[in-house]
Amino acid sequence: MDAYSSYNQIIMYDDEKVKTSFIIKRGTYCYKVMPFGRKNAGATYQRLMNKIFKKQISRTMEIYVDDMLVKAPKRGDHLKNLTEAFSLLHQYHMKLNPSKCTFGVSSGRFLGYLVTQQGIEAHPRQIKAILEMKSHFTMKEIQSLTGRAAALNRFLSKSTDMCRPFFKALKKGQKNKWDEECEVAFQMSNSAVSSALIREELGA
Repeated sequence: MDAYSSYNQIIMYDDEKVKTSFIIKRGTYCYKVMPFGRKNAGATYQRLMNKIFKKQISRTMEIYVDDMLVKAPKRGDHLKNLTEAFSLLHQYHMKLNPSKCTFGVSSGRFLGYLVTQQGIEAHPRQIKAILEMKSHFTMKEIQSLTGRAAALNRFLSKSTDMCRPFFKALKKGQKNKWDEECEVAFQMSNSAVSSALIREELGA
């Protein structure tokens, strides 16, 4: 489930409103609700969600800022857990974004990962994003490659060792960014990623 305009659902204290002031031609205005863009907005919202769902987190729910996941081993339990979550949302006047909510599924994407009955798995889309990349990268492409590999770190054995040549290539002052060591590491990482994709498709 996804909250609707998440930060804007938090009412600002009167003394704090002045700190959000902005000036336009018609005059000076301030926010009545917590605006997006404030450095502490994400942490403030997370604290609110932790307080509201204190008894549910880890037991029947997982929450990261405005993304919420309600879980249960059985369908009957799932409906009960959803009712409990909705009751708390209603109690605290929190609203959801229906277009970004999905209910009654056995698996789904959450924070970029695939959550199933077996646990947390790599999303096939993340895996294919690496497999579709070509070798002989530019500096920007090497950065993109290391970022994508980092997202799959928990699913690939010794991924840090495999990516070491990429990190070396990113060091300042190195003239030839993509060398033979990078190419070997890239082929090894592609082989490991391909194996992870096969396991996903087989449900292993």
